[in-house]
Parts: sequence; C-alpha cells; structure tokens
Amino acid sequence: MHSDLVAALDIGGTKIAGALVDGAGGILLRARRPTPAREDGETVMGAVEEVLAELAASPLWPGVRAVGIGSAGPVDASAGTVSPVNVPGWRGYPLVERVRRATGLPVDLVGDGVAMTAAEHWLGAARGHDNALCMVVSTGVGGGLVLGGRLHPGPTGNAGHIGHISVDLDGDPCPCGARGCVERIASGPNIARRALDNGWRPGPDGDTTAAAVAASARAGDPVAAASYERAARALAAGIAATATLVEIDIAVIGGGVAGAGEVLFAPLRRALRDYATLSFVRRLTVAPALTGTDAGLLGAAAAATPRDPAGATSTA
Repeated sequence: MHSDLVAALDIGGTKIAGALVDGAGGILLRARRPTPAREDGETVMGAVEEVLAELAASPLWPGVRAVGIGSAGPVDASAGTVSPVNVPGWRGYPLVERVRRATGLPVDLVGDGVAMTAAEHWLGAARGHDNALCMVVSTGVGGGLVLGGRLHPGPTGNAGHIGHISVDLDGDPCPCGARGCVERIASGPNIARRALDNGWRPGPDGDTTAAAVAASARAGDPVAAASYERAARALAAGIAATATLVEIDIAVIGGGVAGAGEVLFAPLRRALRDYATLSFVRRLTVAPALTGTDAGLLGAAAAATPRDPAGATSTA
C-alpha cells in the first residue's frame, strides 16, 4: 500500500485534472472534467468535487496525506483564494477551504506558473539547479522561481510572474493595466496577432494560431519569422532582468509556444547575448521544459510535498 501520496489538482480555464502522485513523481491514477468556465462559482466547484470524489473512490486514497493545487491565476495562497481571469465565477473564491472541507486533508495552493516550476525543478530541465526561472508561454505568459534550491512562490503564490514585467515602456496596453508587458508581446495569441497585422496570411486550412505562424517561419516566411523574433526579444529582456535581479543560472520554457522549437529558441539565445551582459549573468542558459502536459499535476504534488534543497522529501 502506498502511504505517502499527494492528491494533485491542475485547474485551468478548459479542464480540471486530478491525480494521485507518489513520492517519485509517479502518477498512479487520473481523473478529469471539463471546466464549466462560464457557469457560476458553485458549478465550477462541483466539477472540482467530482474529480476529488473519483480519486477518493480509489483503494489508494487512504495513503493520501495532502492535496496540492496548481490553479490559473491570480491566486492568493496566503488567503487560500483564487480569481482566474478565464473563470469569471471565481473571484476571491475560497478554494483551499472548500477542498479542505471536501477531503479533510491539508491543502497547498500555488499559481500554475509556480506549479510548472516545481515540476521542472523536481523532475525536469531545472533539476539540479539551485536558482532557476521556469516559464509557461502559451495563451498567457506565467512563471515561477527556484532560489537557493527551494521553490519561491512568494507570500501570495505568484512570485516569478514574468509575463507582466514591462519590456516596452511605450508599448501596447496590457489587460493587466500596464504597458508593453512580456505577455503582450510573446504570448501565442499576440505572436499570431502581430503576424496578421504585418501581412502574414494563413494557409488553406485558415489556421491563425501561433503554431501556424511557426510553421510558416520554418518554411521561410519572413513576416512569420519576424513575429517570433520580436517575441524572443521580449522574452530575453524579461529573463535577463530576472537574472540580474536574483541571479538565476537557467531559464526553462514550456507551454504551447515553446513547441515552436528553434523558431523561438534560436532568436531567444541570440537576444539573450544582447540583454544578459553583466558578468554574473553571461552564463545564463535557456532550455525547453521536459515535464510536458503533466507539469501542472506534478508541480501541484511537489508544492504540497516539502523538499530539502537536494530534492529529497522533507520529514520536518
């Protein structure tokens, strides 16, 4: 019988995923429901409870010691609340208390970028690095930090949210209220928007996603390539600023936009040479994430399992 399991929840605008995760990062059981994102808050919570009930029906459940939640944000881990932008029924929603009430277990909450960071530090590209920035570049741009060998979520669980560092002081307004944010330039929808605005046209299938722009860039389309070049420079500026502030030595990038491969990573590495210029950040490296679509679940589990700087489970 497994006796040190974590129930992990990965909550986003399209799906609520759950899993039972062991101390080695093995996923022993999965459950999933679509997120009723346009419904009221109690309907959304009902879907969460269905996922938890499916996990709790397993004979493995008695071995579960805690629940870890990685949620789309903003989150406030200190208050135990969530306010996901794409789930309007949840505004200051007391998710931690509701999950604690449903399970009777300790509950840890982090933002989805921090969850991905925890996963990559535990089992992915940031493993063995004491100081790292991990990023999700997709519909939005999120991130998290590892400092001194430990996950650093910050007081509210949002530390490392690189997507809302401004890298263009006179840039386009961002939905967050600032201007020229990394997210406004480097997210998938904004890569596609910029390409379309500058004359790129999709193929016969009409696909206007960032993935389609990347395919055109690989085929030699200069407008598509320029849109990714602009995104790469924004990411490089944000990464270099973070490295200068807290002395990270690796930036790990996951999410759908990272699927563009060298269309993104080649100009990103070039741009880093222009922005990461001080002696203590010149050795900064960039790597693609390794934990894939399970990053949210693995990171939620890791966030609920205290670890020492070497990565071992803490008994404290």
